[in-house]
Amino acid sequence: MPAPTVLTIILNYKTADMTLRSVQAARIAMQGLPGEITIVDNDSQDGSFENIRDHVEAERWEGIRVLRSGHNGGYGAGNNVGIRAGMSDGTAPDFIYILNSDAFPEPEAITELYNFLQTHPKTGFVGSYIFGEDGDRHTTTFRFPSILSELESAIRFGPITKLLKSYRVPREDIVGTASVDWLAGASMMMRRSVLDEIGLFDETFFLYFEEADLCARARTSNYSIHYVYESRVMHLGSVSTGMKTWDRVPDYWFESRFHYFQKNYGLTYAGFATLVHLSAGSLHWLRCKLTGKTRDVSPNFLRSMAKHDFANIIGSITGTTHNQSPELDTKIGE
Repeated sequence: MPAPTVLTIILNYKTADMTLRSVQAARIAMQGLPGEITIVDNDSQDGSFENIRDHVEAERWEGIRVLRSGHNGGYGAGNNVGIRAGMSDGTAPDFIYILNSDAFPEPEAITELYNFLQTHPKTGFVGSYIFGEDGDRHTTTFRFPSILSELESAIRFGPITKLLKSYRVPREDIVGTASVDWLAGASMMMRRSVLDEIGLFDETFFLYFEEADLCARARTSNYSIHYVYESRVMHLGSVSTGMKTWDRVPDYWFESRFHYFQKNYGLTYAGFATLVHLSAGSLHWLRCKLTGKTRDVSPNFLRSMAKHDFANIIGSITGTTHNQSPELDTKIGE
């Protein structure tokens, strides 16, 4: 019986040089595995596609394709282009490995994920231990968002935060290989047969919450999600999105958050989750005002959440759509 094949997909958006560094690291980590690498340029329109294609041809890298998405539909949509393309010979891969363009797997990182899926047939997705340039671990293991997690994240008050710690979305407590609710997509390998069963990334999400939604569908179909500590990947983080320099949270984050709650729990639940967050966040704001403490929350965060979510609620009730048509180029502070 032939060994399972793996297709590595790297999505590029205006980071050609960084993407090529990621590809080089992936090439080394793919050695000995039956598979290919597909680079998808997500409509960069800055010469990225041509630069990457020309570099691949000049270096005579085998087993690497460079594709155009044709439209920047976001993270999930771009990766779906690569998934649907499959292998260059027209076959479908057994495993699909999603790697961020600013992530660099260590030599054994991809093999560790590959081996875990082979030996755990009821595991649908696996993700890596992610660390930064400074060596510190990045949190990439999570619980599913809920009404109580909204309260925990917004209230920021010691006794309540401690009481609700088991509902906190980030899982910093995990120290070894373990089952989790969902994983960040910076380095994640997926069983293709599971995607055939549950579907690909939901392209309604432009950016953020798409991995949580995909993992939720896998968990609903009784597949486990595992964090594999032995698979190690260095991640710069947010190079193409500019997240580290946000002056305020962009529209598409609010849109994705509300869509996640509405899709997975219904409109009433989504509305109540927003009400809880706004109420708890307002109490935190008032407490900081009275005590003189500095709020570590983006300016106008609560106002933006209220605006977007109430528009979505009204749109869902009246049957009208609320579309932001987001673009990563948007000057977030304007």
